[in-house]
Amino acid sequence: MIRVAVQPAAIDIATELDLHDAGGHGASASFIGRVRGDGDLTELFLDHHPAMTATGLADLAHAAADRWQLSALTLIHRVGAMVPGETIVFILASSAHRAEALAACEFLIDRLKTDVMLWKRETFADGRIQWVEPREGDQARAEKWGA
Repeated sequence: MIRVAVQPAAIDIATELDLHDAGGHGASASFIGRVRGDGDLTELFLDHHPAMTATGLADLAHAAADRWQLSALTLIHRVGAMVPGETIVFILASSAHRAEALAACEFLIDRLKTDVMLWKRETFADGRIQWVEPREGDQARAEKWGA
């Protein structure tokens, strides 16, 4: 079971765990990415291209499922306005053994930062607004997984 979603609504982690774990998997690994409040950040806005973002996430999910023996995979990414502490992304990968689940989870977070059409805009308490530029480290982490 592969489940991918792009949504403006908050991610209900408990509900997602319940849905995902209905299959009884040997091992599950997760990643929860949250909005940081560094530098008096008041809002993070994620803009996206709906069709391209959904396709990009689905392509990555299927690439992970093809590469590792996963029994289930959930990949949910928020878009729109969020405040510090809110969940941006939730990844839950399950397999018979931990190695596959852990590797798939790491692969997905490393690759989605470079492969999926999302743009981040930050707003700060002093009124500054800036677009987040890609970080060099993100590209290096994505490249370690190959094509």
